[in-house]
Amino acid sequence: MNKMLIAAAASSVLLLAGCASSEDATTAKLDELSNQVSQLSQDVQGLQSDVQQSNSAAMAAQEEAARANERIDNIAQSYTK
Repeated sequence: MNKMLIAAAASSVLLLAGCASSEDATTAKLDELSNQVSQLSQDVQGLQSDVQQSNSAAMAAQEEAARANERIDNIAQSYTK
């Protein structure tokens, strides 16, 4: 009976020790993943800013093209009159 109690106590101590070391590894992994998520969030914010700038540039180019087409139409109409 005493041997069985000692064996159970020893195995529970080893089990708890194993869980404690596993917890440190899990915490390290969690910290690493948190850092990766933070980095990806920053990357996404930067890309969103780039997309907004690209949209603004595209709209400006489209407006300039429309003005140029109007000028070309006006020149073409003056030659036909």
